[in-house]
Amino acid sequence: MFRHVIVGVDGGPTGRDAVAVAKLLVADDGKLALAHVYELTPYRGAAGAYGPAEHEESLRVLEEARTAAGLDAAELVDLTASSVGRGLHYLAETHDADLLVVGSSARSLVGRVLVGDVTRAALIGAPCAVAVAPLAYADDGATIAKVGVGYDGTPESDAALAFARELAAKHGAALVALTVVEPAAYAGLLRSVRDEEYAEELAQAKAALGALEGVEGEVVLGVAGEELALFGERVDLLVVGSRGYGPIRRLMMGGVATHLASSAACPLVVLPRLGEDAGERQVSAAG
Repeated sequence: MFRHVIVGVDGGPTGRDAVAVAKLLVADDGKLALAHVYELTPYRGAAGAYGPAEHEESLRVLEEARTAAGLDAAELVDLTASSVGRGLHYLAETHDADLLVVGSSARSLVGRVLVGDVTRAALIGAPCAVAVAPLAYADDGATIAKVGVGYDGTPESDAALAFARELAAKHGAALVALTVVEPAAYAGLLRSVRDEEYAEELAQAKAALGALEGVEGEVVLGVAGEELALFGERVDLLVVGSRGYGPIRRLMMGGVATHLASSAACPLVVLPRLGEDAGERQVSAAG
């Protein structure tokens, strides 16, 4: 589980949604910090843009969020930055956080994730894992009975599976995995693709999933982002890894994660790529 979690709060319902998800993901002995970023506006500039009044307002927002969530031990952090996303990244780095939790854009259907400017900025290049809460999640009574994971046999998906196991064990939840075999065809032509044409790939994927202990596996033929989004409608939380490009452990958003962050029906956890040592994990296995 995650041992140091930072939650972006804004005084509105999306912040409450993020807090509800964070409470499910933080380790029992972990630290949770509520963060409010005051965004500088170009016309005000940096000089004198953030003063006692703004600091007092940030603390009010943070204290109200802490009280409403019943998190008396949560740390409160406020910061001024050129953007909320950059501010959250800075806080994650300086606080050595292993998870950043944000809410969805308010311009969405109830109960879905939608990437607005803040959510998108938090996801791209984050120094740690990022969780995104769907709209109105705090109102639905946050529980986890089924944890889903996107699995394709890569080191990043192995890390996602390891974390999903921990989370499922903590909540006494079922663990289910989905592998998507993508045809080498344009997505718009997928309706003409038949399973028989990819029988060998499907069989191999089913065998790989069947070898995973304690995992209920499913293999489908289709576009990964779309199939995982549908899969997310049948689970209470979905875990995926980000693409493994470059030497630095950062959250690199590929097409699958980006699509999910725009359409997931459940909380989404995206783990950053692994470091050069593929055995190193972003999350503790002892949580």
